[in-house]
Amino acid sequence: MQQEPKFRREQDSMGKFDVPIDAYYGANTMRAVLNFPISELRFPRSFIRAIASTKLAAAQVNVELGELDSKLADAIVSAATEVADGKFDDQFVVDVFQTGSGTSTNMNANEVISNRAIEILGGEKGSRTPVHPNDHVNMGQSSNDVIPTCIHIAALGAIRTDLIPALRQLQGDLEKKSDEFMSVIKTGRTHLQDATPIRLGQEFLGYVGQIERGIQRTETAASELSEVALGGTAVGTGVNAHPEFATRVCAKLSEILGVDVHETSNHFQAQSTLDNIVAASGGLKTIAVSLMKISNDIRWIGSGPRGGFGEIMLPEVQPGSSIMPGKVNPVIPESVCQVAAQVIGNDAAIAIAGQSGNFEINVMMPVAAYNLLQSIDLLAASAKNLAEQCISGLEATTAGPDMVERGLAIVTALVPHIGYDASAAIAHEAQETGKTVKEISRIRTDLTEDQLVEILDPSSMTG
Repeated sequence: MQQEPKFRREQDSMGKFDVPIDAYYGANTMRAVLNFPISELRFPRSFIRAIASTKLAAAQVNVELGELDSKLADAIVSAATEVADGKFDDQFVVDVFQTGSGTSTNMNANEVISNRAIEILGGEKGSRTPVHPNDHVNMGQSSNDVIPTCIHIAALGAIRTDLIPALRQLQGDLEKKSDEFMSVIKTGRTHLQDATPIRLGQEFLGYVGQIERGIQRTETAASELSEVALGGTAVGTGVNAHPEFATRVCAKLSEILGVDVHETSNHFQAQSTLDNIVAASGGLKTIAVSLMKISNDIRWIGSGPRGGFGEIMLPEVQPGSSIMPGKVNPVIPESVCQVAAQVIGNDAAIAIAGQSGNFEINVMMPVAAYNLLQSIDLLAASAKNLAEQCISGLEATTAGPDMVERGLAIVTALVPHIGYDASAAIAHEAQETGKTVKEISRIRTDLTEDQLVEILDPSSMTG
C-alpha cells in the first residue's frame, strides 16, 4: 500500500522547499519555522485579526484603484475574513523571536490568505496561482509598513475593547467603596508611621484618582497608536503603492475595527522608529505602577487579622496555606502586583526595542509587539479581576477608628494653640507612659476639657 505524501514541494524566490501537505502557509513561512526554533511564543489573536483585516482592506482598495482584478480580490477578501475570524490561527506558526522587521509573519499571513483564496477559486494550494502571496495579497505593502501598522491597530483595539472598560469598572467599584467608607476615620500613615487622621474613604478617593488618570493616560496611548505607518512601503517613500492607497485602507480599517486609524503625516519617522509604541507602553507602565500601589495598600490595610492593621476585611476567595489551617491571604492583590511587575518588565523590553532602529527601519518590531499586546491584556484582566473579586467585597472594621484615640499624631492639632515644642513634649510623654494625647494635655496645658474635645476631634482634621 502506497503511503500518502506528508509534504508538498513549493517554489519561492529562493528555490524549492518542502511544506506540510495540509498547511495553508507556504515555503517562506516554513523557512522561518526552521530558522527560528527559539520559543513557544507566537503573535496573539489580536495581531492576527489586525493583519488579516489589513490584507482584506488592502484588497478592496486595490480593486477600487484599478490595481487588482475583482475576482481575485473577492477571494482574498473571503480568505482574509476567515483568518480575521480565527479560523486559521493554527497556521500562524512563526516564532515571535524572528526577523526584526516581522517579514516572516507578514509572509505567513500572505501565504495563508493566498492559499485559502486559491482554494476558494478551485486551485491547488502552494501553486501561487491564480492568487500570489506577494503580487496580490501584499500589493501596495511592505512588511516594513504593515507590521508596525498592525502592532498599532491590534493594541488600539485591545485598549478600546478590553483595557479602558476594565479600568472604568475598577474606578466605579473604588468610588463606591470611597463613598461607603467616608464615615470611617482612621490614623493616616506616612513613612509607615502614624500621621494625622484621615478617612478611609479619602484613602480610597486617592485610588479613584489614580485609576481616573490611568484612563486618561490610556486615551493618550490610544492617540499615539492611531497614527500608522501604512503607505510608506519599504523605506517610507511609498514605492510601489498608489498615492491614495494608505488613506483609503485606513478609512476601511477604521470602519471594520471601530477605531480611529489614520495615515501618518511623516512616514520616515513612522517606519524608522517605535516611538509611538514606546510612548504608549510608558502610559501602560504608569497604570501598572498605580495598580501595584493600590494593591499593596490594600494588603497592608487588611493585614492581620490580629497581628496587623486589620482595618479592612478582604473577601476570602481561597485557603491561604497548605500547613496553617484557617489562614487566608490577599491573593487577588498579590496577583495584580505580579502583573504589574511583568508589565514594567515588558516596558523595559519595549524601550530597548525602541532604541534598535537603524536608519530606515527598526529591527525589534516583533518583540515590541508581543510585549505591548501582552501588557494590555494583562492589565485589562487584572484590573477587572481586582474589581470583581476584591474591591467590590471589601468591608471596613473598627480597628481604624479604635486606633485614632490612642494615636500620637493627633497632637498635631495642638500646635496652633500651644506651639510645636510643647506639642512634641506631650507626644513623647504619651508614648512613654502609654496614655493618650488628650490625657497628657489635660495635665500639661491650660486648655479646658471642652477645648480639648473640640481641638482633638479627629473629624475636624479630615476636612
